[in-house]
Amino acid sequence: MDVSHNPLLAIGSLRKSAPKTVAGYRRFRAVIDTDGALPAPIKALFVACAACVKGYEEMALRELRRGRDLGLTETQARSALAILSSVRGEGAALRFNAIFAVAYPEARDEAFEAADLEVASGEAAANFLAYFTTMPPTLGKLLDLIPTAADAYYLMREGTLSGTALEPRHAELLLVTVLVADYSPWSSVHMQGARKAGASEHEVAEAVLCAVPTSGLSAWVVGATAMDA
Repeated sequence: MDVSHNPLLAIGSLRKSAPKTVAGYRRFRAVIDTDGALPAPIKALFVACAACVKGYEEMALRELRRGRDLGLTETQARSALAILSSVRGEGAALRFNAIFAVAYPEARDEAFEAADLEVASGEAAANFLAYFTTMPPTLGKLLDLIPTAADAYYLMREGTLSGTALEPRHAELLLVTVLVADYSPWSSVHMQGARKAGASEHEVAEAVLCAVPTSGLSAWVVGATAMDA
């Protein structure tokens, strides 16, 4: 497979001194860079988001451009802005937005006045129960102590998982990649969400592997452990 686009694999001294490392990483990249259980453009977006969250801006831009060249649409790529806003906050979202503007220079950010959304009494609690089956103590505490923040949590969670151009299972799996890249055991929650949305175990596994470029072999160990949680 052609891996000339990958700077790590192009380092001559690494090829010479660590041929097994290079051969192994080449195989990981072969899974990530080609269509498999997940489409290659979607996996490129996953890697770009993980790199963005880790602060590897050059890598994030390279991967997002690669996704664009593979057919990742502007709308699909822009979906990551909402997802990163929820999973890693304002800083990560703004970093991605800057990288997106470089990777998709023809894109324009249109001025738009978003209307506030009403949340009916009990709506947030019902949503949490539908997704988690039982009420997580963390969200139960939020409902009890700061109901307005519980409504905010509900709105952002729904906007992330079902309010973007990505299929719900791909939105869930993007969260898996980002969380595994940070070695977070909470990736298991979104693995289960992805399964409920129709993802196969092979798709979950490939989403985990998309964290290897940013977080090394430990990403697979953490992710595979979460798969069995």
